Amino acid sequence: MPETQSPAQSLTRREELLRIAAELFASKGFRNTTVRDIADAAGILSGSLYHHFDSKESMVDEILRTFQEELFGQYDEILAGDADPRAKLEQAVRVSFEAIDRHHSEVAIFQNDAAYLGTLDGFGYLAERHAQSREVWMRLLREGVAAGVLRADLDIDLVYRFIRDTVWVAVNWYRPGGSLSAAQVADQYVTILLDGLGA
Repeated sequence: MPETQSPAQSLTRREELLRIAAELFASKGFRNTTVRDIADAAGILSGSLYHHFDSKESMVDEILRTFQEELFGQYDEILAGDADPRAKLEQAVRVSFEAIDRHHSEVAIFQNDAAYLGTLDGFGYLAERHAQSREVWMRLLREGVAAGVLRADLDIDLVYRFIRDTVWVAVNWYRPGGSLSAAQVADQYVTILLDGLGA
């Protein structure tokens, strides 16, 4: 029988370099990670990295664009779907935690370095994605209020900020493969968000 490849073995060299870079950017910060750091972690000379990428900025750009295209594609599917407003909110929470689980480094980079990267040429789309994310959640919340799923007296802008900060900041403590799965954490968040903390 042919030997089964592990996910890491099935990655192309370019994809493997992006994975290594993403982990370093997430753990050390983009500004504190050098091309040499990435090359050393990959077991190659710095000059060899330039055969694949022209800069660390091009690496982080590809990392973030690929991740965000996938994430916002999922959000678009939720918005366009036929589910009721409560189910759509649940789906959006679950998709977000799945992203933290499956793209932990990418989420950490966006959370920690988007403000800095947004000052660089070619990264203006990060602010656009932030605005797009806000509109996704605001639309879901407005639909929830209109359908009677959420209380009409809620300040939905404040609710949006609560969701944004509690969901995405979880990247700082949630560890893929830990004692809680992304689905279990999402279950708890959905319960808190839609059913509250009261007994």
